[in-house]
Amino acid sequence: MTESWTEAKLAELPVKGGVRQRGVDMTRLETFCDAAFAFAVTLLVVGDGIPRSYAELIQSLLGAPAFAASFASIAYFWWAHRTWSRRYGLEDGLTSLISLAMVFVMLIYVYPLKMVFTAFASFASGGYLPTEFTLQSSSEMVGIFAIYGLGFAALNGLMGLLHLRVLRAEQDLRLDALEKMRTRQSSTQFLVLALTGLASMIWAVALPPSVAMFAGFWYMTLPVSMPVLAIRQERKIRKMEAG
Repeated sequence: MTESWTEAKLAELPVKGGVRQRGVDMTRLETFCDAAFAFAVTLLVVGDGIPRSYAELIQSLLGAPAFAASFASIAYFWWAHRTWSRRYGLEDGLTSLISLAMVFVMLIYVYPLKMVFTAFASFASGGYLPTEFTLQSSSEMVGIFAIYGLGFAALNGLMGLLHLRVLRAEQDLRLDALEKMRTRQSSTQFLVLALTGLASMIWAVALPPSVAMFAGFWYMTLPVSMPVLAIRQERKIRKMEAG
């Protein structure tokens, strides 16, 4: 299941963020996940083609803000999975299944992701920034928010499950008290993110289109909820270290 950790081996490991880095060496699964996330990024630009004139070049560059936002979203999930792999180096049947499920969801999620950000960029700029997608009605916009919310909730939920799996294997990994607390905190953070996406999805599908079209505003709660959660968690860490 995982390497047999002894105190001597653990003492040799680098420490980052209060957690010993057990997964320094990349595994075949991690390599596959990295390649899949890289492929998801290429899907953001496939179909646009190479500009054949100056006007087409400018039109392509105007899509950079939406591409940057979509790229950042994919990079966030890649980084979260990479951080988890580096911290714990855990690779068994269940964690492999969860990681593969993340890849599966990401490859489905990439097109709704691109559609949401290009549509938002076009709306926010008054149509100056281009969008390749056309929505015929408010109900179609509601559907996009529902699909996006489901993908966002699924990816964060899967990351939360990976951390919960680590807690189940704490004896094999020989987690110390600080590492267990850090792991619980990470699982809580991903749970809050997943519930936010789920709330947005439910808002979109359960309410009339005139109200449901504001489902995206749920994500605006994250700049408040996540820092508040992080501050509370750091206080617990300091209290534990002081004790």
